[in-house]
Amino acid sequence: MALLGLSAACAGTPGPDEGAPGRSPAPVRAERRAYDGAPPVIPHLDFGSACTECHGERGVEVAGVGFSPPSPHEATQGLSALSRCRQCHVEKQTDSTFQGNSFAGLRQDLRRGRRLYDQAPPVMPHPVFMRENCAACHSGPAAREEIRTPHP
Repeated sequence: MALLGLSAACAGTPGPDEGAPGRSPAPVRAERRAYDGAPPVIPHLDFGSACTECHGERGVEVAGVGFSPPSPHEATQGLSALSRCRQCHVEKQTDSTFQGNSFAGLRQDLRRGRRLYDQAPPVMPHPVFMRENCAACHSGPAAREEIRTPHP
């Protein structure tokens, strides 16, 4: 029932990639972060429901918006559906409140990961804390092709 209300709330709402619901390319995702490794901003309007309604264990397809990625924090000790997502994730502001400046953050490192030896899996390029649910980013409909894994 909550998803029905959410679908109605989503009507006409611009998605992560205006006009192209689905996965966003790596450069678009990188723009949603203050720096490489920072939590992404919320790329959509407030739907008036809990974040976990869409960003739960598996994610969900939202008509006209795209596929909401699952939460990578499902197994993070101390976090739950009652956590305050907006302590780290904020809505993207594009109004004229802020003045332009010359700050240029570090570019996202999209190189292939190093390996201990030729047949070894790549070394993880990020910490595991708060990213315990590897499948949230590396499998399923919301996963980028560059980081999708063939194993469960």
